Amino acid sequence: MMKGSKFANMLRMTELETPESRLDPFGVLSQLRRESPVRFDENRNCWDVFPYEDVHRILKDPKMFSSARGAAANQNLLFMDPPKHHQLRDLVNKAFTPRAIQELAPRIRDIAEDLLSQAGAEMDVVHDFAAPLPVIVISELLGVPSSDRHHFKQWSDVLVESAEDLSDEAFEQIMQKRMKTVGELTDYFQGILKERASEPKDDLVSALMQAEIEGEKLSEQEIVNFCILLLAAGNETTTNLITNSFRILTEQPQLQVELAQDPGVIPTFIEEVLRYYPPIVSIGRVASEDVQIGGSLIRKGDQVITWVGAANRDESKFTDPDAFHKLRKPNPHMSFGFGIHFCLGAPLARLEGHIAIETLLQFCHDIKLVPGREIVPIQSSFVFGLKNYPVTFESLTK
Repeated sequence: MMKGSKFANMLRMTELETPESRLDPFGVLSQLRRESPVRFDENRNCWDVFPYEDVHRILKDPKMFSSARGAAANQNLLFMDPPKHHQLRDLVNKAFTPRAIQELAPRIRDIAEDLLSQAGAEMDVVHDFAAPLPVIVISELLGVPSSDRHHFKQWSDVLVESAEDLSDEAFEQIMQKRMKTVGELTDYFQGILKERASEPKDDLVSALMQAEIEGEKLSEQEIVNFCILLLAAGNETTTNLITNSFRILTEQPQLQVELAQDPGVIPTFIEEVLRYYPPIVSIGRVASEDVQIGGSLIRKGDQVITWVGAANRDESKFTDPDAFHKLRKPNPHMSFGFGIHFCLGAPLARLEGHIAIETLLQFCHDIKLVPGREIVPIQSSFVFGLKNYPVTFESLTK
């Protein structure tokens, strides 16, 4: 199996290494989809797949396209194939139900209101709102003390960070940094598990420790790995969803008025943000057998990168794909993946995004990007988001 640095290298396309493409990669991805729908990149030693139907086919077929990659495959839901994946996911689902998530809505609204009330006439969307909201929610869900939340954000940033350049030294450096972070997280959650073993609480960790299917419980390592997955995927994905929602509201300010007047369309607005500015732009797989995709023969063992960011703009699937339509229906984007690895936290991310924008428009109007400030994209090969997004706004009296 390949090393983590080798997989990271597969995601680093030279076409997406300019500052402009990092801020908006979708023009490049659409061009690649049209010019080379399925291609083998000799420099990265992997296949790139861009069309919607081909990406959909790969993600829905775990038998032909495996998620297993190296040691991570042993315990992590993201890198696990059936039947072990089904067993673990069923166990986790018992403690992570839609009803349980929906019951978080009042608390999420309180957090959003509190964060917005602390902002003045200007705020950095990422630092002041989009990042702390999911960190607080997931911290409380896991039963983490509020005093440790700042560690959570630092850890989650490292887990999705990419190397600074394409050199082997840079990849080795980021992998060592990630391994150190995973070690710190493992120690931290093992401490939480020890506490819950003697004194269970009303939190997800305690529920995961108690959950059973056919008499089998999750191991300590499986619970720890799930908590780490939830931290990395839940925090970063939701932060990017909220930030990208702000971005489109400032790029198309008429949406602020339209959503404020009709908040009932916010859920479809959120779905279109997910399609138009997806938090995840690429997902990796490994071919389990020789297979034809788009007229190309992919050999057993070949690495395949499915470009969700390109598939979500495929004109064969979406009408007027490069335009943002807040009422777009149907909207079968694949921003939460597809098939057995469809994002377990999707209902929570959608709920947080919905409440964040609804609360925002109850508190603020005339939201504008601060001119002249440099907007810094996240240095990552598979997530799409920003490190900062400074805005000004007018406060509304509730």
